[in-house]
Amino acid sequence: MLLGREKELSLLESLYQEDGFQFLILYGRRRVGKTRLLQEFARKHRVIFFSAQEKNDALNLKDFSAAVRQALGYQAELSFQDWETAFTFLDDRQTDEKTVLIIDEFPYIAEDNPSVKSILQHTIDHRFKQKNFLLILCGSSVSFMEKEVLSAHSPLYGRSTAQLELKPFDYLNSARFFPDWSLENKLLAYGILGGIPAYLSSFSPSLSLEGNLSRNILRESSFLRNETQNLLKMELREPSVYNSIFEAVASGASRLNDIALKIREEQSKCSRYISTLQKMRLMEKKNPCGEKENSRKTVYQITDPFFCFWYHYLFRNQSYFELLGEEDAAKEIMSSLSAYMGPLFEKICTEYIIRRAKSRSLPFVPAHLGRWWGNNPLKKKQDDIDILALDQTGERAIFCECKFRNQLFDEKELQNLLDASGILTQIAEKHYYLFSKSGFTAAVEREASIHGIELITPEKMF
Repeated sequence: MLLGREKELSLLESLYQEDGFQFLILYGRRRVGKTRLLQEFARKHRVIFFSAQEKNDALNLKDFSAAVRQALGYQAELSFQDWETAFTFLDDRQTDEKTVLIIDEFPYIAEDNPSVKSILQHTIDHRFKQKNFLLILCGSSVSFMEKEVLSAHSPLYGRSTAQLELKPFDYLNSARFFPDWSLENKLLAYGILGGIPAYLSSFSPSLSLEGNLSRNILRESSFLRNETQNLLKMELREPSVYNSIFEAVASGASRLNDIALKIREEQSKCSRYISTLQKMRLMEKKNPCGEKENSRKTVYQITDPFFCFWYHYLFRNQSYFELLGEEDAAKEIMSSLSAYMGPLFEKICTEYIIRRAKSRSLPFVPAHLGRWWGNNPLKKKQDDIDILALDQTGERAIFCECKFRNQLFDEKELQNLLDASGILTQIAEKHYYLFSKSGFTAAVEREASIHGIELITPEKMF
């Protein structure tokens, strides 16, 4: 069963129901579920579905011929000599029923034969546009799809009627993979796997979290054991440098200068490599909430929770874990997982705030949302706010503190948040949200009821 893609399926269905020509460009990082989404859509309709492979143009064209023959129910062999002939063939056999052509992993074709983009553009302009035709181009190379298909210099620019970047699930949709687990374990699973459907599907809901760690990550034959390395080798030429960057960031280096020093590479080289990882949706650039893009406080962080987990635990400890054995290694990881979850719980709480904003259940819709850090002149040291949400005027704010610990959230932690919020003197209207895995002390609950502070536990988040 396809979980969590109701909105995306609805988009595909609406494009199918529209009369005339429709053209969707669908893209997203590997393992995010693009092919699975298209397969679910194709189950309900007559579709020509072709998945390109990383091989030469002649062989992909041969496979495309076979896919067309099978979809149209032809008994005789089909063998198109070129892509123009193939697309013309489909146009000539157009009926009143909508024709649906899905080309999955389109970059594999266009990288070997760049002219296919111009051929397709000419076919769209002179043939498909006049017909009841739905064309879907799909790709896992985000940088290629953005640069070679969506950008203004692409022959296909301006031809699409819809475009969709398929994103990983948030914590709430990810939890649907484990319906019988405790709320804490659902949050921990998200902290380990993130929202990538292929990773979530690799965990068995009938096993414990520790059992899944042992069997489905630490076991040498498991899919996730070498997933990060396999993905980097598929996409990149120098995995060793990227590994070094990931390790540096996972171990606490976040500024460009610190990363470069840690891996002993030039800053300019690190910057180029990090830019590539950003395009792959594996790393992201962050500035303090509300500050400009060119802020000197810029930091970098790993976007994907599984990559964060893998480089934090496995990359440095593979030999040790092999000696320890997968079951004892899983126990050791579990013993430190709550402490590791701190930044990831902030990500989860941010996703909760986003859901609240979309449902209009916040005091305002945030124009800026994220972590804030900077100098506290009262304490004369650096301070931070886990989550800050600002309205468009910058005069209203929501301040959030997030704690994923076994202790109750206490008065000292509340006071720290109140002190930090005082740094932003321009804020006229302040709201406070406290997130705690384990609940709150009676004193905090009392203060919250007096001052209108919202207290949020996992029960409320689900």
